[in-house]
Amino acid sequence: MTESLVTTIAGGAAGGVVATAAMSVPMLLAGEMGAMGEQPPKRIVRTVLGLAGEADASEGSQDLAASLAHLAFGAGGGVTFALASRALRVPVTPVVQGVVYGLGVWATSYKGWIPALGALPDADRDRADRQRTMIAAHVVYGAVLGGLEAWRRRRSIEAEGVDEERDDH
Repeated sequence: MTESLVTTIAGGAAGGVVATAAMSVPMLLAGEMGAMGEQPPKRIVRTVLGLAGEADASEGSQDLAASLAHLAFGAGGGVTFALASRALRVPVTPVVQGVVYGLGVWATSYKGWIPALGALPDADRDRADRQRTMIAAHVVYGAVLGGLEAWRRRRSIEAEGVDEERDDH
């Protein structure tokens, strides 16, 4: 018996939220050390609000929106990773898969849609300290996501073993 699609999606979303919280730690620490400038989630939200004609939103509203948007984006990334892991059996550990995935998210974001949106310059033209931090943060995101995926797989296999033992008696 394999994990249901709904369980995979829910597990991926939860994993994405946990991984996003984990990646936020190096981002916040780097910010405290002056290595970030404005945090990317806040810069993105501020840009989107400006494009939507809501540039006068309060600082508190912008902070809340940035946190929620970052967690939601991370949850969506977690779902994508979980579904891909379910469909594609790649012959490397889930943690390695997660790190590669996290770096892919960084590349498509900081060399793709974020500069296209006008929120930040392309990674090659942005602050080197911010981009080093964001690469490291995305490695953390991917490693945590992969570790949680490995844990979910083990739990699923263990649950199958328990179900089979129950069927034998």
